[in-house]
Amino acid sequence: MTGSGRNARRARRCPTAALLVLALLAALAGCGPGGPGTRTEGTDTAAQRLLDRWAAAVRQRDEAAYLAAVDPAADGYRAERRRVFAGLEQVPLASWEYRLVRTGGFGPLPGDGHRVAAEAELRYRLDGYDTAPVTTSLRLTLVRRGDRWYVAGQEPASGGGQLWEQGAVTAVRGERSLVLGVDQDPARLRALADLADRAVPAVDAAWRGGWAERVVVEMPASLERMAALLGAPASHYRGIAAVTTGVVGTGGASPASGATGEGTAPADRIIVNPEAYGALGDFGRRIVLTHETAHVATRSRTSAATPLWLSEGFADWAAYRTSGRTPRQAAPELAEAVAAGRAPQQLPEDADFGFAGEAGRLARAYEEGWLACRMIAEEWGEEKLVAFYRAVGSHRSRAGALDAALREVLGTGRDDFTGRWRSYVAAALGRPTG
Repeated sequence: MTGSGRNARRARRCPTAALLVLALLAALAGCGPGGPGTRTEGTDTAAQRLLDRWAAAVRQRDEAAYLAAVDPAADGYRAERRRVFAGLEQVPLASWEYRLVRTGGFGPLPGDGHRVAAEAELRYRLDGYDTAPVTTSLRLTLVRRGDRWYVAGQEPASGGGQLWEQGAVTAVRGERSLVLGVDQDPARLRALADLADRAVPAVDAAWRGGWAERVVVEMPASLERMAALLGAPASHYRGIAAVTTGVVGTGGASPASGATGEGTAPADRIIVNPEAYGALGDFGRRIVLTHETAHVATRSRTSAATPLWLSEGFADWAAYRTSGRTPRQAAPELAEAVAAGRAPQQLPEDADFGFAGEAGRLARAYEEGWLACRMIAEEWGEEKLVAFYRAVGSHRSRAGALDAALREVLGTGRDDFTGRWRSYVAAALGRPTG
């Protein structure tokens, strides 16, 4: 799947470390100056102060202060932190802070020092783009040498990492976008920003306002590096041109002050697979960026109640809305199935959108969802489609949400809607109903 745009896919449950809270570490038994199983009084306070100094050094772009917080005896870790600090040079930060979650005794050091394991959260925002912080969980090793505390190491965060941990970031600003890349030609990043700038107004015209109207796109060096950011095997994303990471809204969010106007959802990132994206033509790339941008726009109105056929179908509808492509051109896998007498009988289930499944099934699921949204837009109107999406997402759970929205917004029921969709698919793809 190259030029059709069907490899614009979203990681809806967001496997990245930027948007997952790790399970709490079990308390570690250790030996400090107070004896086995205890830690020095004031350890948590001292640890938080250390992390505050570390965060301030990042915000102030002070490499010396940043490295002063790192254990001078941890040569390898200091070299790694030096590289990470350098990688942040072009990243526009609006905020950067650490919050200590807990510490546990971890053992003594020679002399009067000791070390502890610490859980912490890093929270940061990109200047001009994030209305809410990205939160990532960290597992750190802290050491006290004499009366000084240092960061001595950390474990890779389960579920992913940050782009600047992979190398020096090149930042390219568009009018409505920020593109961050590692080991990428700046000209390629500029072209990506130009497409993202075009995607934003296209999505806004479909979604009709109520979002930040800007996007952050990341392009790592390779498929493997993309998978590392997402904390999943590379095989899950082979052939997938891009995914959008983010935490869906809670449903029924009340409007909040700020750029979104619809509550503040944690920041989204569009992460591009440089290999699959590079295999696309100009049209396919435009569809991919518009599809993923639609996910950014709709995030705060997407909840656990929103079925994937609706969220993915709407994103494809926004992407193809003004493309001029016919259903047979935009839904080739489904058209082939209909021609072979295998027309769908039910709307796709969430499981049909799994990345690791059979490729044809995945493509058909997207095409089925797209045609369902296209049908709503044509038969009820585009405003009704947007209202329907919002109504489904306003619920906090799946049970009853779709039926309520069908009844209240479209004035129909599930059986009638499904029957109309089956007829619409058959008519759009050139096979009469039986």
